[in-house]
Amino acid sequence: MLSTLTPDATTAAVLVAGTGLLYAIVLGVVALTSVLARTPARRRDARSTLTILVGRRRSG
Repeated sequence: MLSTLTPDATTAAVLVAGTGLLYAIVLGVVALTSVLARTPARRRDARSTLTILVGRRRSG
């Protein structure tokens, strides 16, 4: 599939995929921290950060 794209489009696709992968890794680390942190304050902070990163969508 990438061979049919222009070089600029290929670069853009690779950057988007890399950014998505990095974001997923960060979410995973924060989620693990929110569960495994030793102190309740750190778990609360990690959960707050996770909420900000995921961004709750309000339906209504």
